[in-house]
Amino acid sequence: MSADERITNLEIKLSFTEDLIEKLNQMVYKQQQQIEFLYREIKSLKEISNNGDSSVEGKNLRDEIPPHY
Repeated sequence: MSADERITNLEIKLSFTEDLIEKLNQMVYKQQQQIEFLYREIKSLKEISNNGDSSVEGKNLRDEIPPHY
């Protein structure tokens, strides 16, 4: 294999690698957006549960009738 062929093969591999890195960066960015959205949702749900009805706090889940009864 000549030096020109080796350089050409390396350039091809580099091109594919750069494309893969760009796709992975986009995926990581989208996942970070999803994580931030889910974090805000959890925070919102915690606030709702903390501000909810105080009579629910004294109930035990074992005392409730399951939905299939």
